[in-house]
Amino acid sequence: MDNAVERKFSLEQFRAISHAISTYDDLELLLTHITEGVARSFKIKGCCIHVLDEKENQLFMVSSYGISREYLEKGPIFIDEKDSALVKGEPVFIEDIQTDARVQYPKQAADENIASMLSIPIKYRGTVTGVLRMYHHEALAINAQDLESLSVLLEHLGVVIENNGLKNVIDQLKVVMDNLPPRVFS
Repeated sequence: MDNAVERKFSLEQFRAISHAISTYDDLELLLTHITEGVARSFKIKGCCIHVLDEKENQLFMVSSYGISREYLEKGPIFIDEKDSALVKGEPVFIEDIQTDARVQYPKQAADENIASMLSIPIKYRGTVTGVLRMYHHEALAINAQDLESLSVLLEHLGVVIENNGLKNVIDQLKVVMDNLPPRVFS
């Protein structure tokens, strides 16, 4: 990624996504808007957001735009490569999906007409909790400032995802507490 490439992510788009991250109550809708907005802004084939399930040590897709259901259901994405955005905590670019050993499903990517991929980590307090993946039918060229802007937005998104997870745990605990027999509290 370098600065010689034209910027595609404007201040207005950065501001709109920042505002959405801080105000949306519906996480699913927020993720949908982010994946679509990124794909449209960068004029790429598609975009997905994956979150990490630490118990299973794999990524689960939570939102996508421009990618077929067949590709999304190709199989589990296990985390074992040391050069992944999840492990490194920084963006990782794969210029040629067909020749890069880190790619788990190169045939499915070829069938989907995906040639390159950029993975940008989603972080919460420095811990990587997911990735945003940008897919394109040719090598991606992204301005360094655009990449930095996306990285900042994804750190904010990490806070929202973490808070949503904590809220779900608290809601589940409330249900459990409400279903305990009264004698437990006496």
